[in-house]
Amino acid sequence: MILDLSDGTVLHELWTVQRLAYAVEAEIIGFDGIPPLHESLDDLGSCGETFLGLHDDEGLVGAVSYQMDGSTVDICRLVVHPRAFRRGVASKLLDALPSGPQTVSTGSRNAPALALYRGRGFVVVGEREVAPGVSITDLARP
Repeated sequence: MILDLSDGTVLHELWTVQRLAYAVEAEIIGFDGIPPLHESLDDLGSCGETFLGLHDDEGLVGAVSYQMDGSTVDICRLVVHPRAFRRGVASKLLDALPSGPQTVSTGSRNAPALALYRGRGFVVVGEREVAPGVSITDLARP
């Protein structure tokens, strides 16, 4: 389940799924300046995050990355291949994270992501503008 980003094939597959997933979010929130959407393979491979992934018969269907901030799991990315939307992939990935308090951020207009997190016990702890008319919602759960 842990993705080895030193393997070029794994890295490229993750990069592809990430670009597809963030392209959907960019359309939802009306903003294509999401940093991972424009990340190079080298940037992704050296980001310093731990990645967990799920596969099906066709390949990687989703991944979640995190960093630990003390005992808090800071969820950096959660991406699902569009072909696997609404199949429980995101929930399975969230279930695979280390236990403890968790934080995450998503586009304030990304209703599907907000519903997912709220349904899993996350509460809004803040909102910040990252570009004119574009806000990010910060969520946490104990």
